[in-house]
Amino acid sequence: MNIPKPSEADKDYFRSIVPEDPRVEVKPMFGNVAAFVNGNMFMGLFGPDVGVRLDENGRDELTAVEGTSPFGPDDRPMREYVTLPEAWRDDPKTTAEWTDRALDHVASMPPKEPKKK
Repeated sequence: MNIPKPSEADKDYFRSIVPEDPRVEVKPMFGNVAAFVNGNMFMGLFGPDVGVRLDENGRDELTAVEGTSPFGPDDRPMREYVTLPEAWRDDPKTTAEWTDRALDHVASMPPKEPKKK
């Protein structure tokens, strides 16, 4: 699987749209960056693409917007994630609505158990 590398500008943009919340942790992941709450990923960067994890209704609503696409590798997209439209990079209010929705959705899930060493 070929994993695209984001530019530093992509990483900076990603960090700028992560909701400010003390529960959120941003970590590197496979050369990209991801945001987690309670150990569960709710946002990710895959090359220049930002994906958010949503419930089924949220995914249906977001995929109806022009410019969205499945998130992740073409041959194995992440099934609960949707890529935000690139045009929203100039629309921080709309972007924040969706990143906040992703945070709220994933924060409602049980915390992920740490891997045993």
